[in-house]
Amino acid sequence: MQEKIAVVTDSTSDLTRDDLEKFGIKSIPLKVIYSDQQFHDRVDITPAEVYESFEREIPTTSMPSPQEIMDVYNELKNEGYTHIISVHISSGLSATYSNCMMVADQIEGIEVEVIDSKMLSKGLGRLVLYANSLVEKGELSFAEIIEKVEAKKDKIEVFFVVETLKYLKKGGRIGKVSGTIAEFLNIKPIIAIDDEGEYFTFERVRGRKRSLKKMYSIIKERLQEGREYVIDVMNAAAEEEAQGLLDRFKRLAQVKETYFSEISPVMVVHTGPGLIGVVLTELDK
Repeated sequence: MQEKIAVVTDSTSDLTRDDLEKFGIKSIPLKVIYSDQQFHDRVDITPAEVYESFEREIPTTSMPSPQEIMDVYNELKNEGYTHIISVHISSGLSATYSNCMMVADQIEGIEVEVIDSKMLSKGLGRLVLYANSLVEKGELSFAEIIEKVEAKKDKIEVFFVVETLKYLKKGGRIGKVSGTIAEFLNIKPIIAIDDEGEYFTFERVRGRKRSLKKMYSIIKERLQEGREYVIDVMNAAAEEEAQGLLDRFKRLAQVKETYFSEISPVMVVHTGPGLIGVVLTELDK
């Protein structure tokens, strides 16, 4: 039987609506929840609206429901797809992956492989775009694509700094990042994601400017001669600083592409304003 493969992700991938439409990728939105209403991430709420709401209420977030996931999978099945590669935010940061796994076990008439990216933001987005590129080439089987996507995780790294750890703590996403004393001393930890898909302190730096300089140095040191990379710089209401960092990356010889974007409303809830993140992706030779 001919394989017709669809690629699915969620709204924390930070792929734009144009990206999703251009490549035919389905995205399942997470939710931003206030005491009196809820919104679908990247659908009917913007990052700016989340920032504006912080003074009166810091919202919570929620993963897609099993029914919402089932609806997307069934829609693809009805469109004639035989297989789905469903790539999602780290299971260490959200229950989205486990909900997708539950639905994948229940659905009939289509084969679904759910992949735990162990990442978020454009790290997840890069993995999704890679999966889609393999599907579009049409040279590999479903099983071979899964194998290559799993291996690609080792070629993508995510680093970020936040203005304050308050939002990560409030949302229960602090992971292995130590906070209280560090904040008192104006320590701005450079945060990364470990093999279990949880946040941890990659390096402790005092002061905002130094932390951004250090993050640049960390990325620069990872660039290897003879290899090519894509760098994504993400921000949450820190556009000027993020743009300055991006301009420095553009001057590095091994960096073949750069992208600049704002993180999704759901992630804004957990980071607050002031986040700057860098995603380093090694390109295939």
